[in-house]
Order: sequence, then structure tokens, then C-alpha cells
Amino acid sequence: MLTKDLLRVSRAGGGYRPRFAGREHRPLAARVIGTYQGHVGESRSTLEDSLTELEADAEDFKLVRGFAALLERDATFETDATVDPERARRAAFEAAEAVGVVTDDERTMALVRAGESLGVSADDLESALYADLEEREVLAAVEPRWDPEELLGRYNLSLTQTALFDATELRIRSSDPKALISAIKRLRLMYEIRRLDDDSTGSDGDGGIAEREVVVTGPTHLFRATRRYGTRFARLLRTVAKSETWSLEATIDDRGTEHTLALTHEDPVRVPDAEPIADVSFDSTVEADFAARFSALNLEWDLVREPEPLATGTRVMIPDFAFDYHHADFRVYFEIMGFWTPEYVEKKLAQLEALEDVELVVAVDESLGVGKEIAARDARAVPYTGSVRVKAVVDVLREYERQLVADSAAALPDELRPDDDVVSLETLADRRGVSEDALADVVFPEHERVGRTLVRPAVLESVADDLEPGTDLEAAEAVLEASSITDSSAILSELGYRVEWEGLAGGTLVERECGE
Repeated sequence: MLTKDLLRVSRAGGGYRPRFAGREHRPLAARVIGTYQGHVGESRSTLEDSLTELEADAEDFKLVRGFAALLERDATFETDATVDPERARRAAFEAAEAVGVVTDDERTMALVRAGESLGVSADDLESALYADLEEREVLAAVEPRWDPEELLGRYNLSLTQTALFDATELRIRSSDPKALISAIKRLRLMYEIRRLDDDSTGSDGDGGIAEREVVVTGPTHLFRATRRYGTRFARLLRTVAKSETWSLEATIDDRGTEHTLALTHEDPVRVPDAEPIADVSFDSTVEADFAARFSALNLEWDLVREPEPLATGTRVMIPDFAFDYHHADFRVYFEIMGFWTPEYVEKKLAQLEALEDVELVVAVDESLGVGKEIAARDARAVPYTGSVRVKAVVDVLREYERQLVADSAAALPDELRPDDDVVSLETLADRRGVSEDALADVVFPEHERVGRTLVRPAVLESVADDLEPGTDLEAAEAVLEASSITDSSAILSELGYRVEWEGLAGGTLVERECGE
């Protein structure tokens, strides 16, 4: 972005449109680049004088200053002084106090004394006194990232971002809606998705989202406008302009007067190859913290970030997360309601009310005071303060899980007769597409259930014949492995053995005593 004092827009006819740089401005861009390159080793004030001369040849001095502002980011300025300016001033003031400076000769004498105390000449000391002032800094190096043509493109992007800083609402259509929504959420912007009149079928692969309009609320719709939020709002343009085709309409608060800024992919707004959004991965630290803590648990649910959009009447809602159950085609959506304006909360509540046949859990900041309203809309509300309690969410998922287990268990036959001589309950559950818990009441007439393994009695008898007290544990495990048994502890216990350990040397089998 450029600073607002460099904003160039046309308000002709009551409109509001950035005054883009075109090919006719390429020579001027080249001269600004050349001015910087030609002033390496010279002071900033000398560079500024040359830029001022360029302004006389330009149609608008803001254009020169805009190019310069972008090049400034690639320039390195340094303080050029024999001695640190602060040390020089301190020594000069102390010497002046000792001498009692009134005349020029006394001033010279003070500078000589101060220079002698620092081991430098009086001239070098005098040059260092204010060498750290901005206008006296020296341009040490400049390495422009862009040639003149690229500088024009960068300028147009930055100019448009600056124009969007004061937007109160942004309406976008994009050929890459997933990237757009992802950027909006990561930048923590408030948004909703509206169906358009010409989109009634939702025929594309993302439920029609590509043919819908994304409406983003700008910074002045918060309790108070903030520069940080406004910057994020303007940065969204980088993602918008990355799409092959796009259109954008923004309502701009132009010093108390509303104007409409309209842009499309046909306008000269281009984005460099760098990724548009790279420093924010979650909508908020609350979401990032929840995702990290939930993912560390070994649950029967997978956490999905930004799942598919849900239709809510004439609009679309994209929940923050979804939980997918491992053993069935079952998904629970999860939304975190944090720092939202009252108007935005009302929109979200209306969306919840319009949802049908969707399981939704909402973590709601207690300060919003809308827990009862959420529950009234058939969604599960989990209150939180500061951070979402993972246990509270897991408890809700456990309720779903118990019902899913009961349903899958009811669909199983009363008896199962696996072909395997040895099979784990985990493997059998995977084959049946159920959880292990669903097998709890199933009878296995041809197998014995030992720990989490089903074993034919003949296999147990064969293994028992090959083991005896005093058998080395390593040898015993080899016998079990030959019969495809991996749960050695449970099998050995079933056969009446325990392991007696002998330090680090290993262990041997001994008979379990009665009651062990």
C-alpha cells in the first residue's frame, strides 16, 4: 500500500476510480529508478532535491512520490560519520560547557577539544554531530526488484489497495472462490456469501459458490475503524487479483461521502508471483490454539479446516472446521463465534436458522450472550472465554459417537465367524466399517476373544504346546509371531504366564500364581 497522502483517484461524475499508471508513464518510472541508482553514496536530501525536479516534469507530483515510495523499500540508507553522532554531541556539549562558548573562535576551540577526546579531527567531529538526521543519511545501496514496466504494475496494485483502505463494504465475484474465502478467513475479515439472481442451480463443483457474491464488511463497520483491520482489508485485493477472472465493487467512505469503486480483471491490477497470504494460517489465535490441541488427541474424528460451503437460504456459510467420523460417512460442522459486531452476529444466527439436515456445534464467546439463541436454532452451543475448551467439544462429539456406535452395532449380526485363525478387533472393525466398540456385544462362536484379538482355540492350544516355564521372552514372542499373534501380553496372560524380568538382559516366562 501507499500512504493515503499519495492516493490518486478520479471523482468525475460522482464516481471513485484509481488513476492508474499506464504505458505512457513508463519513461517517468524509468527516470525515478535511475534517480535512485544515480544517487548511491549521496545524502537523502540530495536525492529528495532530484525527485522534486522530476515532479516538475510529471502530470502529478504524487505519481513521482508513489514510484519513489515503492523504490524506498529496496533502498538502504546509512549514517556516514567517523564517530557515533550521539557520542560526538555529548563530547561537544561537554567541551562547550568547559570553554564557555560565546564566539566562533570559542566554538572552534570546543570542537577541537571534543575531537581530541575522541581521537578525531574537529572537522570530522563537526560532520558527525547531526549525521544521523534523516536528511543527512546516505543512500548506501539500492536494488530495485522491478524494471519500469513492473514498477507500473506494482504501483497500480498499491494504489488500489490504498483506495480500498476506506471501504465499508466489498462485493466480489471470483473464478477461484476457495482461495478467496480462505484468504478472507485467514485475514479475519467479516463476510457472507449471497446467491445471485442468475445462480439458482448451483451447478458447479463447489455447490455454486463460484457463481455467488462474497460480501466483506470493511473496517468502518466495526465498533471503531482500525488501521490494522483496514490494512488486512486492502491486502485481500492481492488474492482477488490473482484469479483469472474477477469483479469487485466497493463502497468507499470518502471523507463522509459514499462512492462506489468498481473494478474487474480487465483493469491494470496485477499481483507479483509471491504468495498473497503467507503470514496468517488461521482466522484467529483461538482457532489455531484449538486446532493444535485437538489434533494432538487420538480420537475417532479427523479435523477438517474450512470444509465445503453450506447453503443457508439465499446465502452460503462456510464453517471454520468439520469433524469427520472415522467409521461412518458422518460429519459434524464446527463454528467459532468470537469478536463479531452485533449486526454480524445477527446475520450468523439467521444463517444457522436456515440450515437444514446439518449437525453443527458452535463455540460462542460468552461475552456475546447468544448461547440460548444458538440452541434455539438446533445447534449445539459450547461457551468459552479466552480459548475454546477442547474437552467441552470432545464431550459433544462423544455423544454423537455413542449414537453412531449404537446404530452400527444394531446393523451387525448377532454372530460373526471370521475366516482368519487370528484377527485383531481393529482389523475386523475396519472391514465392517464400524468402531471396535460396536463389536462389544457380538458373539464369535469359532474364536476366543483375548484382549483385542480373536484367536481360534486350536491356535491357542498349538502355541501353549510350544511354550513352557523358563522360556526366553524373545523365543516366546517368536512362537506367537509365527501364528500371527501380535498382542503377546494378553495371550501369555491367557495361557497362564507372566514375564519375570532380569534387569536389562531380558525376561523369561514363569507361571502365574493363583490370584495374579
